[in-house]
Amino acid sequence: MSEVDPKLLEILVCPLTKGPLRYDRARQELISRSAGLAYPIRDGVPIMLPGEARQLGEEELERR
Repeated sequence: MSEVDPKLLEILVCPLTKGPLRYDRARQELISRSAGLAYPIRDGVPIMLPGEARQLGEEELERR
């Protein structure tokens, strides 16, 4: 599993809402609560395309 550069994580925002992202190391995703999306990280590279993101379920939004 490749790690994401911490400096990159500091500057990335959700492409839809421009809001903050939370790094989920276990799932290798960047979570945007405001958009309700989880952007995948593949080989250490965040894929910041809404069409590639996973829609978060109600339960996930409540506990995040």
